[in-house]
Amino acid sequence: MVNDQVDRFFEVLADPTRRQVVQLLGEGPRRAGHLAEATGSSSPAMSRHLRILLGAGLITDERVPDDARVRIFRLRPEPVVAVQAWLDQVQAHWQEQLGAFKEHVEQRESS
Repeated sequence: MVNDQVDRFFEVLADPTRRQVVQLLGEGPRRAGHLAEATGSSSPAMSRHLRILLGAGLITDERVPDDARVRIFRLRPEPVVAVQAWLDQVQAHWQEQLGAFKEHVEQRESS
């Protein structure tokens, strides 16, 4: 399941506009209009990006109580945590491999 989350995360963030939206939402909640303006996207294009991000579970939305037409978008931390855990595993693997290689080279040099 974690690998599915990681795969979906990278698939969705292959688009530079969606990466920018995630970065903006990492700074705080935003309305769709603010995201469109900040990324230089049209409203329909931003709507498509937000629908993809929502479908992937990277963001959430909520309606403003006073105006049901207005939605506020927020970044969900769980997918980011899953990707960070995966990256930590990859880094640990390579540190282990490089440590073993270093030890091998040092043993050969001292022989």
